Amino acid sequence: MQNSSQSLRLLFAGTPLIAAKVLERLIETQHSIVAVYTQPDRPAGRGRTLTESPVKQLALAHQLPVEQPLSLKNIDAQQQLASYQADLLIVVAYGLILPQAVLDTPAHGCINVHVSLLPRWRGAAPIQHAILAGDEKTGITIMQMDAGLDTGPILLQAEYPISSTQTSAMLHDALADLGAATLLQALDQLANQQLHPQVQSDSLATYATKITKADALLDWQQPAAQLARAVRAYNPAPVAHSYLQGTLLKIWSADALSETNSAYPPGTLCHVDKTSIHVQTGQGLLALNILQLPGGKPLTTTQLLQGHHHLFSIGTSFENTP
Repeated sequence: MQNSSQSLRLLFAGTPLIAAKVLERLIETQHSIVAVYTQPDRPAGRGRTLTESPVKQLALAHQLPVEQPLSLKNIDAQQQLASYQADLLIVVAYGLILPQAVLDTPAHGCINVHVSLLPRWRGAAPIQHAILAGDEKTGITIMQMDAGLDTGPILLQAEYPISSTQTSAMLHDALADLGAATLLQALDQLANQQLHPQVQSDSLATYATKITKADALLDWQQPAAQLARAVRAYNPAPVAHSYLQGTLLKIWSADALSETNSAYPPGTLCHVDKTSIHVQTGQGLLALNILQLPGGKPLTTTQLLQGHHHLFSIGTSFENTP
């Protein structure tokens, strides 16, 4: 990237940690970051104290101008953005809609770093949905933004294999690194007029809807393999969970053992010893590995059984409500 023949004037728009990781790599290049856009500070934590986004924290640490408009739909915000006279606006999980006036402002428009192989998994939660669906690969798409939801022309893509043990947290970190590297490659090609946009095929599109806490309530009628994917997909948030004897139990890690069924109905504990808990599912058994009780921290099954063995009796069933 350091050999690029042209330095670009860049605006960067992003909010969460994955965006900060991309911005960190961008700061190391020869390109000039003229301003950083991020969401307004939000209340966070038990004290609900006003908290700066990871992107804002990084930008301020590097003395970069920070803009935090509530919306980009008003004229004042659009004029402020235009005043930076940027060649390009880079968007990574920003969280605000970019109206057409903004998309048209930079000389080279706006590009998005999206964590899927578009047109698969357009939308808010592509990492989780790729794991839930059992996809064998995902990746990064650098996309020219248009007015649609992740519908713009593809500028560059990079694939990444999904292993059978990866959680959303692990995949997030891997794709943050790949996203930064792929973006730098795209900027190099853009600076040298080597990018060739490819129109997406809408017929191949799938949609990654926003994940809610309700989604993470496990349905024990599903096969063990699907439930194991759900546990990985909802780690670190909102965390897969169920209720056992009225107690909320968060499930951080679990494995599908086999397709062999016990004599018990789905959701029932069919095997418990000092080191393991197996649950009958709609098809096969699920081994629970790391669990968390209310007010406690995540513990291995062995650790949890030492102090709470009374909760885990063979024949006890998980429920959908307390």
